[in-house]
Amino acid sequence: MLKSRLSRLDKLMASNNIDAIVLNPGPSLVYLTGLHFHLMERPTIFIYQRAESPLLILPELESAKLASIAMPISVHTFGDDPATWQGVFDQALSKWKNKPLIVGVEPNRLRFLEMEYLQRAAPGAKFVSGDSVVSVLRSQKDKHEIECMRKAVQIAQNALVATLPFIQPGITEHDLASELIIQLYKAGSSPELPFMPIIASGANSANPHAVPTSRKLQKGDLLVIDWGAAYDDYCSDLTRTFAIGEPASELVEIYNAVQAANAAGRAAGKPGLPAGAVDDVTRRVIDKAGFGKFFTHRTGHGLGMDVHEQPYMFAGNSLELTPGMTYTVEPGIYLPGKGGVRIEDNIAITETGCETLSDMPRDLKIL
Repeated sequence: MLKSRLSRLDKLMASNNIDAIVLNPGPSLVYLTGLHFHLMERPTIFIYQRAESPLLILPELESAKLASIAMPISVHTFGDDPATWQGVFDQALSKWKNKPLIVGVEPNRLRFLEMEYLQRAAPGAKFVSGDSVVSVLRSQKDKHEIECMRKAVQIAQNALVATLPFIQPGITEHDLASELIIQLYKAGSSPELPFMPIIASGANSANPHAVPTSRKLQKGDLLVIDWGAAYDDYCSDLTRTFAIGEPASELVEIYNAVQAANAAGRAAGKPGLPAGAVDDVTRRVIDKAGFGKFFTHRTGHGLGMDVHEQPYMFAGNSLELTPGMTYTVEPGIYLPGKGGVRIEDNIAITETGCETLSDMPRDLKIL
C-alpha cells in the first residue's frame, strides 16, 4: 500500500514540477510511511525526492518507532543539544547544497523551526507550496480508507446515543462535553480525537464554533452537538441538533429548513460535479426558506486523516468531485440571541453518485 502511494506521489510531483516533498509530523507523513510522530520542540522531517530513497531526520529518542517501518529509508538522528541539530540537517542534505531544487512543503503544517534548518542546509533550493501534490494525493480514498471512516462514524454515533440519557435541564455544556468524550473512548475511538466536541445550547448555539461553557441547559433551548471519533487514523465529523423541551415555533422553522438543506446536499454529490455545486444546492433551500443571511459558512469540507482537508464545499469552487472523495454536508442557520441549528453528515463519492456514511436520525428530537 505504501509503495503504491509513493508511486502516485512520484507522478503528482512530476506533473507539478516539484523535485522533493518535505513533511513534518502529521497525517501526510502517516499516510506515506505509517509512522506516527507529534510536533514538539525538536524537529522531525521526512523528505521524499523523486528517484531517491526517502530520508528522515528525527530525535534519537524517537528512533525506536522505526522498527515498524515498511520501506527502505535513510535515517539521520540528533541528540538533545540544539547546537548540533543544524549539522545533522547539513549532513542529511549534503547532496542538495548547491542544487536549484524545487521543494514542496505543506503550507498549513511546516513550521518556521524546520524551515530555518532546511534553508540553511539547502540554500540553493526554492521552497514552494506542495499542497497541489499532497492534498490531491490524499483526497481520493480507497476502500480500506472509507471503511475506516465508516467505523469512525459508527463509533461517534454510538457514543452520542450513550450520552443522550445524561442530557436534561440543569446539566452544563462543559459537563455534557466531558461525558461525550468519555463515551467516545468507551465506544472505541482512538485516543487522539479529531477535535474537542462543540456543545452549544440556547443563544450559544447561534455560534457555529462555540466552546462548551458553564451554561446550564434550559427548557426551550436548542442544543447543537458537533463531535467526531477517530479510527485507524481516519476521522468522522458529525453534528445533530436537539431541543430541550418544546422549542419556539421560529426555532422549529429553522430546524426544518436545515433538515431539508442537509437532505438536498447529501443527495447532490456525484462524479464530475463541482464541489461548489453542493454548496449551491443547500444554500438555495435555506434562501427559499427566508434565512439565507443566517447561513454564514460553507456547506462542508473534505474529511479523512485530517478533519478539514480537500475538497471544500464553498460557493464557486470548481474542483470536480471524483470517486473516493469524502466530505461533510453541514448546512446551518444561526439566529443571534435566539439559537442555531446545524445538521452534519459524512459523504463518500462513488462511481455513480454518493453514499452517506452516517445514519443517525435527523428529525428533531425533543429531550
